[in-house]
Amino acid sequence: MNSAAHPVVGIDIGGSGIKGAPVDLATGELIAERVRIPTPRRATPKACADIVAEIVAEFTPLVGQAPVGIAIPGPVVHGVIPMMANLDKSWVGVNADALFTERLGRPVVMVNDADAAGLAEVRYGSAKGHPGVVIVTTLGTGIGTAIINNGVLLPNTELGHIEVAGHDAETRASAGVKTRQRLSYRRWAKRLQLYYSTMEKLFWPDLFVVGGGVSKSSEKFLPLLQLNTPIVPATLLNQAGIVGAAVVAAERAEPGHTPPQRAVPAPHVQLDRWDDPRA
Repeated sequence: MNSAAHPVVGIDIGGSGIKGAPVDLATGELIAERVRIPTPRRATPKACADIVAEIVAEFTPLVGQAPVGIAIPGPVVHGVIPMMANLDKSWVGVNADALFTERLGRPVVMVNDADAAGLAEVRYGSAKGHPGVVIVTTLGTGIGTAIINNGVLLPNTELGHIEVAGHDAETRASAGVKTRQRLSYRRWAKRLQLYYSTMEKLFWPDLFVVGGGVSKSSEKFLPLLQLNTPIVPATLLNQAGIVGAAVVAAERAEPGHTPPQRAVPAPHVQLDRWDDPRA
């Protein structure tokens, strides 16, 4: 990535708010105050695109026609959204790259929000300069994950949903569960221990980075974990999605980058047991 590149606007679309700011790609810092607009009650692609266009227009004097990166709470497969849990279901099957590019009149690249946060931490945050496999986890309502190997992202991992001791991991170990069940940090740490130990055995990473709002209180629970892998709090906090989205947009805009072409993903069959008759 050209560190001298023009600033790029990063956008983070969440369930409650759409946030954006221009990012200095040399430092990962925001060069203007972040703008936040509430997410519309019916958060369709068109409704969100209208808000994103409003935010981008605010920063056009700073960034010109630079590309825009957008982090969203769902997988992104070559620009297409195959599933969506936290926004309107009309996102499913939409080529969001194309839709937002047409609406904004400039190149737009969508990226999963956990992937964006992971890239931001590797480029500018707690994992900067760390070799090997880095797993970034965001502890919030659920558990978001990103895997980066020597700076290269493996996109759309959903490791918050791995089965641990018979349960979807995030239904037992997310920060949202801690809040709802009023778990002490010590009791919650026992659940995190089980989750991160399982991740260790599956991936043998070189570093864990823990993000999400609860990472601001990392001293209350990270020291309670006993892992072979170093585990550290994230540093970019709620700016990570914006920064990472800007990084992805800048990289995709570089000369010579040709994204692979792929048809709209078909709905997949969700099996519930090993001998499910639908198989």
